[in-house]
Amino acid sequence: MRKPLRPLTVVVADDEAPAVEELAYLLGQDARIGTVYRASSGAQALQEIEARDVDAVFLDIHMPALSGLEIAKALSRRQRPPAVVFVTADEDQALRAFDLAALDYLLKPVRPERLSESVRRICELAADTETEDADVVTVVQGATTRIIPRGDIRYVQAQGDYARLHTAEASYLIRVPLADLEEQWAGAGFVRIHRSYLVSRNHIRQVRLSGGRASVQLGEVDLPVSRRHLPAVRNTLDAGRVRPTP
Repeated sequence: MRKPLRPLTVVVADDEAPAVEELAYLLGQDARIGTVYRASSGAQALQEIEARDVDAVFLDIHMPALSGLEIAKALSRRQRPPAVVFVTADEDQALRAFDLAALDYLLKPVRPERLSESVRRICELAADTETEDADVVTVVQGATTRIIPRGDIRYVQAQGDYARLHTAEASYLIRVPLADLEEQWAGAGFVRIHRSYLVSRNHIRQVRLSGGRASVQLGEVDLPVSRRHLPAVRNTLDAGRVRPTP
């Protein structure tokens, strides 16, 4: 069984407080679950989902004002919605629930072994998503969403709490700090060369050393290598690529 790279983050929504606490407790006993957020209404559930990176949401179907089915319908319009698991005493809504692409349907009272199976399904889905997401980056430009292959990114430039991704053809701004990308992409061959730059090892043509200063060449672009990062760059790159400039 494939497991996600991190513990799951989930939201439990039910207008009955005891039901929320019971399900949150059961989920908290599962080592695959990281954080459980509680919601006592459909509106609060949507607020939690909007505010956090949520892997799954456990929804009671019959909630006042905004039902679990209405929440699932709203989530289905997203590009990457969290997994939806309905938790209800109403067996008659199962068909409608699966029409909304629900991952699972649990009947109250929830049995721990049945809940464990739901968590397994969420883990499988999360693992698939993480594998897919690892190779691409989603960027938003105005009203347009684009999928950029990570292999096309030559270097990344820090811009405050944002980062600008540079390909051979264009650049794209994303709201992710450079330090976070350094950690996330280390295994994909990205090397920190400067406080402002993260570069793809696959796109480096050579490292130039001249007058005590170093730089890397990526196509027609030369980027500075700081003294602090030079030892790590030398250790990471193939020694044959380090060529002092005459």
